[in-house]
Amino acid sequence: MSTYLYRLGALSVRRRGTVLALWLILLATLGTLGGQFGKTAQASFSIPGIESVSANTLLSERFPAGASGAAGRIVFAAPTGAKLSQPALHSAIEKVVAEAKAAPQVASVTDPYATAAVSSDGTVAYASVQYTVPMEKIAASSREALLNSATVGRQAGLKVEFGGEAVQAIPGSSSTEGIGVLVALLVLAVTFGSVLAAGLPLLSALIGVGVGITGITATSAFVNLTSTAPTLALMMGLAVGIDYAPFIVSRHRQYLGEGLEPGEAAARAVATAGGAVVFAGLTVVIALSGLSVVGIPFLTTMGLAAAATVAVAVLIATTLVPALLGFAGHRLDRWSIPGTPAGRRTKAARRTGSLALAGAVPGTNIASKPNFGTRWARGIVARPVPVLVAAVVALGVIALPALSLRLGQPDDGNQPTTSTQRQAYDTLARGFGPGFNGPLTIVVDAAASPDPRAAAQKVSSTLATVKGVVEVSPATFNAAGDTAVISVIPATGPTEAGTATLVTAIRHHQGEILNKTGARLLVTGATAVNLDVSTKLFHAMPLFLLIIVGLSLVLLTIVFRSLLVPLKATLGFLLSIVSTFGALVAVFQWGWLKDLFGVNATGPVIALLPILLIALLFGLAMDYELFLVTRMREGYVHGANAKDAVVGGFATSARVVTAAAIIMTSVFSGFILGDDATIKSIGFALAFGVLVDAFVVRMTIVPAVMALLGDRAWSLPSWLERVVPRVDIEGESLARRLQGMSDGERLHSASSSLPESAGSTRS
Repeated sequence: MSTYLYRLGALSVRRRGTVLALWLILLATLGTLGGQFGKTAQASFSIPGIESVSANTLLSERFPAGASGAAGRIVFAAPTGAKLSQPALHSAIEKVVAEAKAAPQVASVTDPYATAAVSSDGTVAYASVQYTVPMEKIAASSREALLNSATVGRQAGLKVEFGGEAVQAIPGSSSTEGIGVLVALLVLAVTFGSVLAAGLPLLSALIGVGVGITGITATSAFVNLTSTAPTLALMMGLAVGIDYAPFIVSRHRQYLGEGLEPGEAAARAVATAGGAVVFAGLTVVIALSGLSVVGIPFLTTMGLAAAATVAVAVLIATTLVPALLGFAGHRLDRWSIPGTPAGRRTKAARRTGSLALAGAVPGTNIASKPNFGTRWARGIVARPVPVLVAAVVALGVIALPALSLRLGQPDDGNQPTTSTQRQAYDTLARGFGPGFNGPLTIVVDAAASPDPRAAAQKVSSTLATVKGVVEVSPATFNAAGDTAVISVIPATGPTEAGTATLVTAIRHHQGEILNKTGARLLVTGATAVNLDVSTKLFHAMPLFLLIIVGLSLVLLTIVFRSLLVPLKATLGFLLSIVSTFGALVAVFQWGWLKDLFGVNATGPVIALLPILLIALLFGLAMDYELFLVTRMREGYVHGANAKDAVVGGFATSARVVTAAAIIMTSVFSGFILGDDATIKSIGFALAFGVLVDAFVVRMTIVPAVMALLGDRAWSLPSWLERVVPRVDIEGESLARRLQGMSDGERLHSASSSLPESAGSTRS
């Protein structure tokens, strides 16, 4: 494999102008296609094959007039000491309703007084707003016109707020992502000590993200995407794009320090570090693509969109990065940054004329020039057992809150306390009770019943006896008279455990209703859909985990030609994931440090997050495993003993792995600053997971376990040794082939397989 990557790197350097032009043309083309044909992402998602979704489908068929458009609410609250029945307030509400009816795309607005939508104490009321179009098609001007209708009511002293899906803006990316990019630039500058060396990975990553996102936007013309899919793709594209390139650049500088010309150094960097990048990216792609086997459409599109951006990042790292290194030539260390360790090495190199001092990685001089990574690794290798025990116990303690994990879906109660949605949510809860924000819709399918109205009456009387039901509305029939809808108000809020218990209790009566009336009882509504989605996702996790872990174990066995190393990598990932779940529960469910992270309301962990986190964190964890352990194996196959290989491999990769982990954490942390609850929790989980996995698992537990395993880490049973293919990710065969060759001979060797090679480059 290293030979093919060497040829690819050589060609990319030689044809660097063409490579750069092709990527820019692709970016411009996809951007144009996305702008012309891309569709708005959907803000909602569902899962086919579950009861609540099937009930919604039935409603759209039996009640077509009321099922097409988005819905919302205008919530009114009287001033302190006043009642909404007072003439001035009554008149103000009527004016607000009239203005709301005149807003574009609005089909109807109910009168709170005519529909008895006033609280028992007369202080809170609401008007229901029905749109002619679904949520994702509501124009910004229409939403603004609805919000502006509150002015006349507020001038009269009313509190007027808005809730429901109709006033929800489609979530997307924000300026907070730029914070992660700025931190990444700072970290790269400190790592490489040069503005140019730091800028190359960032430039290549931004081009890769641009290609990925514009490609996804163009694809939306043919595939329905949820609103979180592009954001997840952006998150992953930025993280791995900025992450992969430094490994190529770092190895390139090492080869420059060994006296190779820039073109040859770039080709060899792709051949060696590029192999780890390819397999690391492949692992992430496998994990993200594995979401499709769960059979949940919105997860499939999210996973494939993110996987596509990761694949682009790998292609960028192995083609565009060497091309940019070719443009830089011997000027890679221009504009060195004073005060940084790498900057001091660069300055010393220029003063002494020794390129070896300029490399970000100290090459083979680890023993004579020990750095912090060397000292850290030696300390762990000298005392592996206490280090291992301490790290595992610490992660176990952090993981304990995960035993209380509850899954749910975000609603208006998760919005910022200053938002109109949250104000409306809290006002309705105060006026009508917490369950009013999460009503259950009971569908009575009486098409096969001899007496549909008697069936609906039986359902109503049964519901009134169920514990946890506060109110049961009269049944509303469709025009055909074969289907009825009954609204049930729970005693508890939408995300409380009591509401989930109530849904289960109502469904326990389905068999009884069918036997006695011949009618089907179905439970739906936003709250029921959220509960069903959460249950489906929870049950899908074991299968998904089994598939991605199994495939990745096979991949890692091929890479490392070992059984113990892949097993150790997987067990380390499990430690990372359970500790991350524990942190999620502590912050987002229990409320620990919630103000620090801007968590507006505690409640169940968002249902899609655990399965999504497994996919993302597994791929990222395997990245660091590959980057660290391939350097250890590289030393081992080149003759070092097992412990020296651990120390040497760790020392040569620790700086760049540390930089990569800080970069990824910074990129993900940028998403914590946004207001969307889903994106905030994903950003927190990934940032925390990367920190734990990189610094506790990979950089502490891994060297300890590798020291304990010794030579056994790199052994395979004889029968497996014969069937596992050799991919030569360490570049051993390439090194033997190129050893002793002159630049001209290497040029001829590469040219025998490609039209042109890297050769010697002085740009």
